[in-house]
Amino acid sequence: MLAGEKLQQFKAFISNTSREEQVWMNGYLTAVITGQQAATAPQAAKKITIAYGTETGNSKKLATSFAARAKKEGIRTKLVGLDQYPAAALSTEEYFLTVISTHGEGEPPEAAKNFYDHIHKNGFKIPQVKFGVLALGDTAYPLFCKTGEDVDRQLQQLGASRIAPLQKCDTDYEEQAEKWFTEILQKINKESTAEVPAVNSVPVKKAATKQVYKGSILSNINLTGRGSTKKTYHIEIATEAPYLPGDSIAIVPANDLLLVQEIISLTGLAPNREITWRNETVTVEELLSQKAGIVYLLEKTVTQYAALAEAPIPAQRSDLAHLLRNYPLKNETQYETVLQQLTPIAPRIYNIASSPVAHEGAVHITVLQDLFTVNETVQHGLCTAYLEQKKPGDEISFFVQPNKRFRLPDADKDIIMIGPGTGIAPFRSFVAERDATGASGKNWLFFAETDFTTDFYYQAEWQTWFSTDVLTRVSLAFGNSSEEPFEIQHKILQQAASLFEWMENGAYVYLCGEKDPMSKNAEAALLSVIGQEGNMTDEAAKQYFETLKTTGRYMKDVY
Repeated sequence: MLAGEKLQQFKAFISNTSREEQVWMNGYLTAVITGQQAATAPQAAKKITIAYGTETGNSKKLATSFAARAKKEGIRTKLVGLDQYPAAALSTEEYFLTVISTHGEGEPPEAAKNFYDHIHKNGFKIPQVKFGVLALGDTAYPLFCKTGEDVDRQLQQLGASRIAPLQKCDTDYEEQAEKWFTEILQKINKESTAEVPAVNSVPVKKAATKQVYKGSILSNINLTGRGSTKKTYHIEIATEAPYLPGDSIAIVPANDLLLVQEIISLTGLAPNREITWRNETVTVEELLSQKAGIVYLLEKTVTQYAALAEAPIPAQRSDLAHLLRNYPLKNETQYETVLQQLTPIAPRIYNIASSPVAHEGAVHITVLQDLFTVNETVQHGLCTAYLEQKKPGDEISFFVQPNKRFRLPDADKDIIMIGPGTGIAPFRSFVAERDATGASGKNWLFFAETDFTTDFYYQAEWQTWFSTDVLTRVSLAFGNSSEEPFEIQHKILQQAASLFEWMENGAYVYLCGEKDPMSKNAEAALLSVIGQEGNMTDEAAKQYFETLKTTGRYMKDVY
């Protein structure tokens, strides 16, 4: 064994080496001792960057598991969120892997937007980069994994070469993801000139599946007054499900039983007939009532139906009952095939309107009745119609959707909340939480709706919070208060000086509500306030606004 000066030299040498170099040396010495041919000089192990773009955290969990495996195999690995990744660094990458989800209508997560925009700008090439994209999505939505598809295609157009084909994953993604990354590791290790001893592969730790909670309806109240043009419900659910202010819950509604019975009658299939659907065995009645979407079918589902019916059916969204009535099929086998092609009912997401401290043992949501017209017929949104019928005592299932990018700041920080319509829901949660915990930060609410008398949601609570100094300021805009249009952006501009003063003093700004056009109008107004009150150029105002985003002082949750 080493002793004396040799031992000291060895310790000094080891202290200045990286873990990857130590792994190489271990393999080198093992080869020398066993008489195998060893590398004549240590060569750098391959390096990879694993970047994730996430909305709910699944991409981060998966990327973290990947990074842990890569490091165990002696590969220099950098794990980074796309919101923190300097896009210009792409030109320095050797292997670049990204795990990215699709949000909303086929859009990148908010945390990945800057990266997404950067790679879609022309003017640079990255021919030395070898890349792989793993896209997370949900086949219940029409634009399944669109963001991943866009990133994969664009990286190739920039000259990078794929180390693996694009991998698109549905909600049950663990097995596919593990196989995809295992193949990538094998390719990287094969291409590497460094002789790194093999390490037993560590399987991907499966991300926790969504925990489904059950609760019973405590109350279901129409918040709008008599004469309102809309119906907005406040629904309280008794549950022990853990959540934080800023989170949402996802509800998978059941289909209307009368419509289910009509479809069963049109198909001639027995309600208790068992069929295979998405790797499970269910009865026809269970499938149609609780699992599969039967209204507003996706265009691809309509196209599949048209092929079976051998009929020129327009490739547009339609209801299953309409197709069955107007384009009947030939036999039970075809009807069963149609049912097997149905996609799952997509969950509907609602911002939580309660505080776990102030409303212990319950979760509250604010639900606007969804009405729209199809072929001159008024239709009801599936989930809002489902929730409208719920009475106290009825049971409901849901899962909590955390939103780490929409959180309250420290108790002494000021907050500005911009939430027209049902966008007010999370801000009721915020203020109730701050009231219950005695937070010292100031709170300013911006709210807009159609009518002050009938549509000022939670008016009595806001008045109480204002009278007790929990709510420091409130700025309201109602469509019936003036002959001129007066929406949330107008109120923002009207309060420009005070708003900018709050921002300069460190206030956090939150925006919640409809994406288009509300959020765009509100952000344009905020930019105008920054430019005007800060005496800035357009470019400087944009940079100021970007800094608010990157430092977590501007957060939004729009739909």
